[in-house]
Amino acid sequence: MKRLTTLAVLVGALFMMPLHAEDTSIESLLKLNEPAETPPVPPPGAPVFIPSVVNSISLAQMGFPEGISLTGGQFQGGASFTLPVDQVITTARLELNLKVSPAMVARNATMQLMLNGQPLGTVPLTVTDSDTARYQLDIPSALMVSSNNLSFKINDGDAMQCQRDLSDKYRVTIMADSRFELEGQQLDIGADLSHFPRPFFDSMQMTPAAIAMAFPAKLSGDTLSASALISSWMGIQADYRGVSFAAYHDRLPEKNGILIGHPGEQIGGLTLPTTEQPLLKVVDNPANPVYKLLLVVGKDDASLRAAAWRLTRGNFAMQTPSVDVTTQTIPASKPYDAPRWIPTDRPVKLSELIRKDQSLTTTGLWHDALRVAFRAAPDLFLWDGETIPLHIGYRFPTESWIDEDRSWLSMTMNDTFLHNLPVNKQGALETLWHKLGGDARQEKFDMPLEPYMIYGDNQLSLYFNIQPKASAPCSVLLNNNIKSRIEDDSWIDLSHTRHFALLPNLSYFVGASFPFTRLADYSETVLMLPEKPTETQIATLLDMTARSGNATGTALGRNRVLLGVPTGGAGVELLNDRDVLAVTGLDQHDFNRAILNTSPFVMHDSTLGVREPTTWERIKRWIAGDWASDGLEADRYFSSNEAWRGFVSFRSPWNNDRLVVLAIGSNDEQLSRLHGDLASAKINAGIRGDAAVITNENGVRSFRVGEQFPSGEMPTQMRVIWYANQHSALLAILGLLFGCIVGSAIFVLLRNRAKRRLDLDNRK
Repeated sequence: MKRLTTLAVLVGALFMMPLHAEDTSIESLLKLNEPAETPPVPPPGAPVFIPSVVNSISLAQMGFPEGISLTGGQFQGGASFTLPVDQVITTARLELNLKVSPAMVARNATMQLMLNGQPLGTVPLTVTDSDTARYQLDIPSALMVSSNNLSFKINDGDAMQCQRDLSDKYRVTIMADSRFELEGQQLDIGADLSHFPRPFFDSMQMTPAAIAMAFPAKLSGDTLSASALISSWMGIQADYRGVSFAAYHDRLPEKNGILIGHPGEQIGGLTLPTTEQPLLKVVDNPANPVYKLLLVVGKDDASLRAAAWRLTRGNFAMQTPSVDVTTQTIPASKPYDAPRWIPTDRPVKLSELIRKDQSLTTTGLWHDALRVAFRAAPDLFLWDGETIPLHIGYRFPTESWIDEDRSWLSMTMNDTFLHNLPVNKQGALETLWHKLGGDARQEKFDMPLEPYMIYGDNQLSLYFNIQPKASAPCSVLLNNNIKSRIEDDSWIDLSHTRHFALLPNLSYFVGASFPFTRLADYSETVLMLPEKPTETQIATLLDMTARSGNATGTALGRNRVLLGVPTGGAGVELLNDRDVLAVTGLDQHDFNRAILNTSPFVMHDSTLGVREPTTWERIKRWIAGDWASDGLEADRYFSSNEAWRGFVSFRSPWNNDRLVVLAIGSNDEQLSRLHGDLASAKINAGIRGDAAVITNENGVRSFRVGEQFPSGEMPTQMRVIWYANQHSALLAILGLLFGCIVGSAIFVLLRNRAKRRLDLDNRK
């Protein structure tokens, strides 16, 4: 790290602009159409070309998807952001987009900007022709370091802060698309495994990562399996930033890349080392030695898996260009043990769910909400009428100037309002006791959550809305010494939920890669590609495995990859007790026909369609109460769109209790768009059922084509009750039919008995 820091300082000294401790004037603001300053060029004759890097980081990527609002008495704020340590910034520009309320415009106020404690200048909060005021400021590159803080302050804020009736009258919103545009130089960090995951991914970067993986001319399941393991681990490291992959088939990436293959194989002219042991090695990229190639080499599946697993463990010694990997045991996952999923065997404290850099304490009157994010298995099940208990312990400040009748703790779950918790207990006796000087603080509340409120990704938001009394002096409004906090004994309890769901359900897959993540290491999942996959199809599979690792926090240490649909032998045995995640394109005719053979979907030349159900299948679905099939509508939609991508899901042809999810595109260009689609919250919310079709024109449309089947840990007798609860109309019809049959039988029996009695009386 010392070498890296020294190198950064030396290169930075060559390229950085001189720093002047002066405020940037309004005249220095760039016009929107003015070109950026050209970055310095290295002196001629340099032995190595130092590549330049161009990127940007927005306020949304800094963790403010809605931007930053300065209002309601809070007239200063800021955002912290970090930059990769292996880059030196040579040119920086801030593109600032603001929305200003009319009342604020009337005050002729200005907003001061500071970066890392140094003033950048002020911008006027004035009216523009458009709804958004746009400014550009040149930033001295020397101010841009690895960890940065950008702060905003309204210069007239102190005067406005003493006004009691603020609400949203005075508002300035720094828009989420405000961004830094950065240019810099890429540093050579050397061929050293101790830097991993740099240079492929830097934990300091806040933008999505893009990673290249290269494979030999002869593709094999073991090399792709090792790449899936590494990509899933990269997904864990990328976390909220996101990561995408590019696959190279028998060619080298132009920049940094990970090469995976067997000893002696060639990738784009580079021959992998001959070795008996699994090997990890970093070498310079022949195209430019500033960029690095990481070689993952093994003679068979076990060796490649061992090398990939060792890579994800890290902790390499300094200045280690290569490592021979010894055999090691990869731990096996247990059902629902994903580290990023909330435990369901005990109550979980809210303090366990927050990040290390978070706190359950706020200071001052004006502050952000406390946000507790957690993930849950998507197949949690509760009976009608059951709820999930949430216990909140909270404490307001005890200052005498706080209006306790108008202050409260506001609770929301996934943007759904839950409750406003008061400072004091409500009720006639409690109010009387409080007026007599008694302690009436509430400080505890049990909130029952409806099961539908819990998703795969969840966020509980807690906001202390503290209101001062009308007689409160202005000085106390600026007091940041008061504290409000959520107590450590606050918890949420999912221990009485069951794991049970109807499959297929693509919403589970896009949200948490379920059901494959039931065992988070994919020990019961097969990844499948066509026999000769394209680079885009391989990259899409790596994107899917990265999403899985991100969702669970577990690398896919026990995944298996098959090329083509097996017709017998070990491949079929492997599929008999595993789910299948596959990627294909409409041009892979043989593969598509084989995997869709017994599914509700069918291939017609280069068009996907829906198979016409047989009469018996219709009867079975009608008896099961499944009357909502979209088969005909889905078939028409498939045939009416030429360019599309999406997912289909169906029962596994190798095991009726297992599932297949197939990512498919009309061509590689469409398939490559899936990564961006899944980054959209709107598209994610629209994917459900067992078929989802995404087009550029219409977004996503989902259908339910095939039959669903129950999956989970529900006992048989409970499944009978569940089925009756789900199909009450069918149960009523069956009850009526049963009553008619029994009634008819009893009627015939009684009629015959009466006839015999009458005949006996006549004979007498």
